[in-house]
Amino acid sequence: MAKELKLGDPAPPFDLPTAGGGRVSLASLKGKRVVLYFYPKDDTPGCTQEALNFTEKAKEFAAAKTTVIGVSRDSVAKHEKFAAKHGLNVTLAADEDGAACNAYGVWGEKKLYGRTYMGVERATFLIDTKGKVAKAWRKVRVPGHVEDVLEAVKALD
Repeated sequence: MAKELKLGDPAPPFDLPTAGGGRVSLASLKGKRVVLYFYPKDDTPGCTQEALNFTEKAKEFAAAKTTVIGVSRDSVAKHEKFAAKHGLNVTLAADEDGAACNAYGVWGEKKLYGRTYMGVERATFLIDTKGKVAKAWRKVRVPGHVEDVLEAVKALD
């Protein structure tokens, strides 16, 4: 695990390919608010629900001048299938080499059914217009999470 990001820390830079053939980078979003949410895997129950919840609130995030980006280690092709299957309208970025996951400290040891393995911790970071971490949610539970993030975004105004 990389160092724990603290509130007020500069958000680590990233530049990732996205579903739909684009790219997204922190530098290209300078001056905008960004919700960067990390999730373990496309098309699994919790990850699908989280993506659907962000999609449902997309207009509200847009109205609050905030870009929402979902990041996992899945490929762009998997992201495209995932987005098409569920009608997602949030940007999905592919961090196949894990550089962004490492920079944000969300890649680490996980346990499931007594088995230990390496994986992506579900976590969300709110980055303010100055590129600093305004809020961080670690070990996220999906129910109610998107509403909490939207509240935090609105509180920045």
